Amino acid sequence: MEEEMKRMTLMKSIRLLSSLLLLLSFSLAADAQRRGRDDRYRRDDGRWERLGDSRVDGRRDHDTIRVNSRGRFRAIRFFVQGGDIEFQRVVVHFENGADTDVEVRERIRRDGTTRSIDLPGDQRRIRSVEVWYGRGNWGRSRPQLVLYGRR
Repeated sequence: MEEEMKRMTLMKSIRLLSSLLLLLSFSLAADAQRRGRDDRYRRDDGRWERLGDSRVDGRRDHDTIRVNSRGRFRAIRFFVQGGDIEFQRVVVHFENGADTDVEVRERIRRDGTTRSIDLPGDQRRIRSVEVWYGRGNWGRSRPQLVLYGRR
């Protein structure tokens, strides 16, 4: 009888330990997934800096992302969250008054990024970026467009 009690106690301890390990592995996996989603734009070399964002509201087909960073950048990239966005036109406005159209005529899927878009000239100070996009069928979720710059 005593041997049976020890065996049952051991089995309960093993089950409890297994449950705790399973819970810990789920927690670690969820954290890694969150970090991977947030840092997806950094995969190539880690020198991308978040410059601003815009929430697509569905009523307009045009948004302006104001850039508060005073640094100089040689490339930009967009990260799309919460839905697909079909880019039609992108204009980068620089602090010296110059503007440049950049080619981004493609549909970016949810949690996807555009290619790295090189800016003309040497590193430039960006004032804002205007984006025109196709109206999508987003339902309740509204995509968020995040702009990154590379020094």
